[in-house]
Amino acid sequence: MARQKGLMKYVGTIGDVRHFKIKGQEGFFAGMVGGPTAEQVNNAPEFERTRENMNEFGGCAIAGKAVRTALSQLMGKFTDTQVTGRLTSIMKKINLEDGMEARGYRKVEISTQRNYLNGFEFNKNQSINGVFNAPYQVNHDPARNTADFIVEEFIPIELIAAPAGASHFRLLHALAVIADFSYNPITGTYEPDDAVNNELSVVARSPFIPLNESYSGDTITADLPGLPTLDNTVSVLQCIGIEFFQEVNGVYYPFATGNCLKIEEVF
Repeated sequence: MARQKGLMKYVGTIGDVRHFKIKGQEGFFAGMVGGPTAEQVNNAPEFERTRENMNEFGGCAIAGKAVRTALSQLMGKFTDTQVTGRLTSIMKKINLEDGMEARGYRKVEISTQRNYLNGFEFNKNQSINGVFNAPYQVNHDPARNTADFIVEEFIPIELIAAPAGASHFRLLHALAVIADFSYNPITGTYEPDDAVNNELSVVARSPFIPLNESYSGDTITADLPGLPTLDNTVSVLQCIGIEFFQEVNGVYYPFATGNCLKIEEVF
């Protein structure tokens, strides 16, 4: 695919070349017009591998969307513009690990490949490890429906890289239940193995904490609603994050930048 570097900036088709933008990337791109018809892709024997890849890619997109839906109240403020594609890419890696199902129908078995999601940063341009350096630990109960984010005493101005103008911050602790996904030949799509608990989530936040004062530490506990019974077809994403505010006359105004969210553990 060609990339346009000149002064002309337009989208559309000229002759056999089409010009377009790609979300999240600078500049304009060009590619040849044409390719196989939808009829060929859907039915021709030579496109069987393409159909297999499309089917599995659709399943990976569904699994990635489940993560975004479960954490929907945190999307946007804590994510970059390419988080959808990055999550789908991880789900595809998980999908390729399935050695049991036929190609084109392989599962997205997150429960056996949780390491792929460990450490995932929802904003690749803003790592929490580069912003929040205070001592902490996380844990969870054996039933996996409650967990703790334990932060020790520290001096925020020394261990937090806050954006200019911020006066306060909040720490957040989120749990999200994500099921394994399997292809359903009846519906012709990928569906969660545990539809009841899939996308179940909770977000707990600390109080507003001043950046210019010593912080005594705290335990931020997150409890999944209803304390569900979780089987081995689901995984729990334990996320930690930090968000910044400016306090003016007792009102806390949120910052659009500097906020971070990370999958700390998957269990």
